[in-house]
Amino acid sequence: MIKAESMTSREELHKLVDHIPEADVAAARKILRSLVDPVELALLTAPLDDEPETEEERADIEKALSDPRSDVSMEEVLREYGL
Repeated sequence: MIKAESMTSREELHKLVDHIPEADVAAARKILRSLVDPVELALLTAPLDDEPETEEERADIEKALSDPRSDVSMEEVLREYGL
């Protein structure tokens, strides 16, 4: 048992982290990162994409995975996104 009376909040957190079971370390890391990084928090709390994949999307993914050297240049991608 960790006695928190004589510790600062940060010291207590450090002690608690040291006692996290190995199986829970990844989950604890995600939670702690989300407290520090608002983007991480947004990603962790974002709803799952439950929209069905279209045949066109499936074919595009298949094409991209089969040949990582895309037929689209980086300049075209940047231009398309206004960068």
